[in-house]
Amino acid sequence: MSLEFILRLVGMVVFSILGVYTGIYLADLTQSPAEFSAVVMALVGALGGLILTPFLTTRPLRAIRLTLAKVSAQTLAAGMFGLIVGLAIAALLAFPLSLLPSPFGRLLPFVGVLLFGYFGVSIFVMRQTDLFSVMRSLPSRGAPSADEISAPAATGRTILLDTSVIIDGRIADIARTGFLVGTLLIPRFVLNELQYIADSSDSLRRQRGRRGMEVLSRLQKDTVVPVRISDMDVEGVREVDDKLVVLARQLRCPILTNDYNLNRIAELQGVAVLNVNELANAVKLVLLPGETLEVRIIQEGKEVGQGVGYLDDGTMVVIEDGRDLLNRTVTVLVTKVLQTSAGRMIFARLERGE
Repeated sequence: MSLEFILRLVGMVVFSILGVYTGIYLADLTQSPAEFSAVVMALVGALGGLILTPFLTTRPLRAIRLTLAKVSAQTLAAGMFGLIVGLAIAALLAFPLSLLPSPFGRLLPFVGVLLFGYFGVSIFVMRQTDLFSVMRSLPSRGAPSADEISAPAATGRTILLDTSVIIDGRIADIARTGFLVGTLLIPRFVLNELQYIADSSDSLRRQRGRRGMEVLSRLQKDTVVPVRISDMDVEGVREVDDKLVVLARQLRCPILTNDYNLNRIAELQGVAVLNVNELANAVKLVLLPGETLEVRIIQEGKEVGQGVGYLDDGTMVVIEDGRDLLNRTVTVLVTKVLQTSAGRMIFARLERGE
């Protein structure tokens, strides 16, 4: 038996009793039989209580709960502090305002509570980022502990994780290095999508989903970056990418992804994006024409006589006249570095003596 059904029954009884008293009162006014009016109004009250009780009890509470679930903890804390400050200011002004002549002395204290409470919540929520930054920058008393020294400097930052970056796996290694500062937030709908991929009938998709589960386990156990799973959801939106963008706008936080389409959609809507592929390209080894390097030739190139090898970071190296040196490690001289949409390519030739 659900709570809503019980409340409907209670509401039906309460409204029936009110209907009886209303029927007796109307019978006295119209000089009609009291029993008939009481029965009619009791039936009307029972029907009204059965229909209206959820809209007066469970439905508003459910709407409030869904609204609060969409709001971040930082916003809730800022709103609570703002309400306390606003009510404190209103309390200080209540006594002088009460000394004003009637009716101002009776109305203005109540109006002040409403206005200062509203302005307190609005201002604190609007400037929550600045306020929490100031609070974090305040010096703490005593010597800092080892946890405080090793903790990230800006723990108040939140980073949303996309399903693609979890499956990719490099996020665990990046987080372990300490370059990610803040809290990694994984919404429940991202976990649901990851579980759907892990349960797929396609063996490749199933393997990718299970690898994503392993990456999440590593993130929670092996890294210094805090990982938090949230039940926050976006009502009225079905696609996971769209939910991430809307949630990132609400939380004012970036999205960590390597999905090209999500990257473009988020940028068009003014949401900051941290792209793992762009980070990987940025930290690749920088080579200039004229420098030498060692590379193992593992396959033939497209042109006649070319050989192809790869650096440790995956950069392709095309070696002129390297076809006859397959499966050998050679020293080459860089002749040209080409940056393409797929990544960086290096063209080289064999150094003299090879």
